[in-house]
Amino acid sequence: MGHLLHQTLRQENIAYEGSGGVSAGNRSLGFRPAFRNLETGHVYPSCFADGRPAPIHMIDGLPDELVVTRSPAGKVTAVSDSLQSGFLLDGCFYDRQEAAEFVRTASRAPAHQAGAY
Repeated sequence: MGHLLHQTLRQENIAYEGSGGVSAGNRSLGFRPAFRNLETGHVYPSCFADGRPAPIHMIDGLPDELVVTRSPAGKVTAVSDSLQSGFLLDGCFYDRQEAAEFVRTASRAPAHQAGAY
């Protein structure tokens, strides 16, 4: 049984709207949408079906071994239950809550003054 349907991603976006838990809220800090396989720990950057990096979470570019169902036209409709949506930053995976907290903390950090160490 697979999940992470487009509807699930939409629901997550609604839940984290206005925070760093969505691409629009964290892109400026360098976050990139990604998925983590909770069983293996492997992380997959979000990509379009043709392999180009996607600016939002897209399940169409995930490897075939993670795809559970496709539409008659070949579009991915569900992927493995073991996948979690989140973000990559400097090679580290952040789930949506962690990314939101990172952005919240970064926005409260004092600005560095020129010449200060």
